[in-house]
Amino acid sequence: MDSHVLQDFQSELTCSICMNYLLEPVTIDCGHTSCRPCLFLCWEEAQMPMCCPECKEIVEKSDFRTNIMLKKLASLARQATPPSDSRSGEQLCRTHGEKKWLFCEVDKSLLCSPCSDSPEHAVHSYSPVAWAAEEYREKLLKKMDPLWQMTQDMQDNLNEEINKCQSFVDYVVLRKNMIQVQYHMMHKFLLEEERFQLKTLERQAQEIFQQLRDSEIRMAQQRERLKEMYRELSDMCHKPDMELLQDLGDIFERIELLEMEKPKPVNPELSSLHITGILDMLNKFRVNNGTIQGWANCYVSLSHEDRNKIFGDDGGTKDPQTVESYVIWSAEGFTSGRHYWEVDVGNTSNWILGVCKDFMTSDTFDSEKAFLLFSLKKNNHCRLSTNSPPLIQYVQRPVGRVGVFLDYDNEIMSFYDVYRCSLIYSFSLPILTSPLNPFLFLDSP
Repeated sequence: MDSHVLQDFQSELTCSICMNYLLEPVTIDCGHTSCRPCLFLCWEEAQMPMCCPECKEIVEKSDFRTNIMLKKLASLARQATPPSDSRSGEQLCRTHGEKKWLFCEVDKSLLCSPCSDSPEHAVHSYSPVAWAAEEYREKLLKKMDPLWQMTQDMQDNLNEEINKCQSFVDYVVLRKNMIQVQYHMMHKFLLEEERFQLKTLERQAQEIFQQLRDSEIRMAQQRERLKEMYRELSDMCHKPDMELLQDLGDIFERIELLEMEKPKPVNPELSSLHITGILDMLNKFRVNNGTIQGWANCYVSLSHEDRNKIFGDDGGTKDPQTVESYVIWSAEGFTSGRHYWEVDVGNTSNWILGVCKDFMTSDTFDSEKAFLLFSLKKNNHCRLSTNSPPLIQYVQRPVGRVGVFLDYDNEIMSFYDVYRCSLIYSFSLPILTSPLNPFLFLDSP
């Protein structure tokens, strides 16, 4: 083959980033081709919009398919390329003076022909160095794909943890205000208890916030370790055949150990502190029969499909035949005054309760016309939240009865943990002009 043609052929199989033969070649939208590891690491370190390293054209996607044809050609070119002279002394057998061109799969050593026929290696399996190096490159590349995905997943978890920190800080400020409002509704002698609760909240907030920060640091460190391992594997793949095989060491054990290290995210949860006398005050406004299950006069059992639309799929293994989900509500709504009732949620993980407008006059349930408290189970963790405004409640989930207090005239609504005599959430309602109907969505335990 003409030398110029050969050079052009080799150039087409060379990555423009690492200047070596292509590893896992991918072709981006502009038509240029690079190693997948080189391209990903280049974009990661640039910290700017993804673009082609050659023509700088912006790249819209990153889920490229491997160019199988180029991969095979690059592999053949690597195997056909004479080894570099950087470690030429190690390429010759000290005993026989012949070139080491075989790789023993049993003890991972390089052999010359006479060594392979020796009694020590006679029963071992071995293969040409170039072929063996390609096989191990392929194994390393297969390990790199999940490592990179874990790196990206860890970045997503890190971003979520950072956002959670800010959300938690804002929530702590909001919860301070809610506690203050509750104590202003009570007598002056409760001021001492108010100060105690605020101090406890501040201490717990500092502890949990520190846990979140520590978790953020652990995730960031783990992400760096994953990226460093990915970079190390990429560097190893670019090494000459014999150098790659001799430097394998304990690389696969270190990869497996790193893959098993996955920091667990923090689930912030403040203690539900007891408010003295709160239930005594609320029970003065208790409706007849006291619980929504006792006086609500409309009941609908939900199908398995309707249940999943409301609560979602929490990954459980419940048999649809054994699941009972239903919605109950009062046909008569409140138009004035103060009202308190309790909802028995038992040990149920998934439930939604509160009040809504015009429930009986609409064909569908509109959550924007409702003021709700949610308990939803996801990834074996139950989380409380509200929808007005959408907000995660970083407090202990109530077990048993939940108290609901509606002050229609002053446009205030509150939820309480009856067992702990503590506040869950309190908020102001918009201007009310229509009746509010109590209701409950309940899933079976």
